[in-house]
Amino acid sequence: MDQKITGFHQDELQHWVADLACGHTQHVRHEPPWQSRPWVILEQGRQERIGFKLDCVECDKEKSSGLGTA
Repeated sequence: MDQKITGFHQDELQHWVADLACGHTQHVRHEPPWQSRPWVILEQGRQERIGFKLDCVECDKEKSSGLGTA
């Protein structure tokens, strides 16, 4: 489920984590060639992504588990 990025913080290993509007979080690492996100390295790049949507895996899990119990 797509959720807007509301901010960023670093975890205990100094990796960048996106804060999502739903209250969940998602790591946004730049680890070429597996993940190419050079924008996460600079403050300006992160600020430009505020409002950008990411697929929230946690929301997807909650939605699918809710459908299974209905």
